[in-house]
Amino acid sequence: MTRKNQIAVLAIVLAASLAAQADPAIVYDMGGKFDKSFNEAAYNGMERWKKETGKSYLEFEVANESQREQAIRRMAERGASPIIAMSFSQASAIEKVAKEFPKLNFAIVDMVVELPNVQSVVFKEQEGSFLVGMMAALSSKTGKVGFVGGMDIPLIRKFQCGYEQGAKFANPKAEVFANMTGSTGAAWNDPARGGELAKAQFSKGADVIFAAAGGTGMGVYQAAKDGGKLAIGVDSNQNHLQPGTMLTSMLKRVDIAVYNVSKAHKPGVSVLGLKEGGVDYAIDKNNEKLVSADMKKKVDAAKADIVAGKIKVADYMADNACKY
Repeated sequence: MTRKNQIAVLAIVLAASLAAQADPAIVYDMGGKFDKSFNEAAYNGMERWKKETGKSYLEFEVANESQREQAIRRMAERGASPIIAMSFSQASAIEKVAKEFPKLNFAIVDMVVELPNVQSVVFKEQEGSFLVGMMAALSSKTGKVGFVGGMDIPLIRKFQCGYEQGAKFANPKAEVFANMTGSTGAAWNDPARGGELAKAQFSKGADVIFAAAGGTGMGVYQAAKDGGKLAIGVDSNQNHLQPGTMLTSMLKRVDIAVYNVSKAHKPGVSVLGLKEGGVDYAIDKNNEKLVSADMKKKVDAAKADIVAGKIKVADYMADNACKY
């Protein structure tokens, strides 16, 4: 081996060693780290990694849109790897910085960025939403259920579409009301508006509402409690927030995604649905009395059929379904 080749090999080994020693980093998106929903699930995934490895990680909470790229670049300049960006809204920032730092690893949740050093993690939200839609319709005494979304984007329409399919699978005559909170990032953290939208749907006869709205959902859950109605949480298990009011929560295992990326970065696209344990519904001591044995039996049967491919849940973003 020539000296030139020896130097090249040494450089590769050194780079690999540095990458192995690097701490991961996470950039949370709008709504805050402790939003009791999407960002907090990501935080829990990082904390699990930290506890198991005894290592540390870098983190940053985005307060406005201009901070995304700056935060990711600063993490890269400090040698963090992988750098995990939470939310589709950070895609352009990840793409730009990942190109500038090709030797570092990056990841993004809820969007696909096709670069050799980026892992993209997306979910089949429609499958988990189908199950909680069934539960809403099976629990409803009026045959009317509701949906409150956060920012009006295709991803949240994906939740809505799956929810509607599940509700009408359980009750073909079910009526579904739906509202989005807004068209900017502020829609993820507006509990007052969430409460207003929920009350309006309750006044039209809905008695169960699914909120896929980040921190805005807190207002929906409070309105359900105040009105003696039921609500469904999202992303994290939110059943404990209003025990007795929360019918269930649609689990989107962002925590598992973040933990797995931190543990072993794998460039390419990872898709997590019911089969992969990426989505599900939550049953615990806080809601077990609200979920009858018959309801659980029906929902679990549908879950098995979705995993087996016997039930196909249409994807709003891919199947030209539920066009609004």
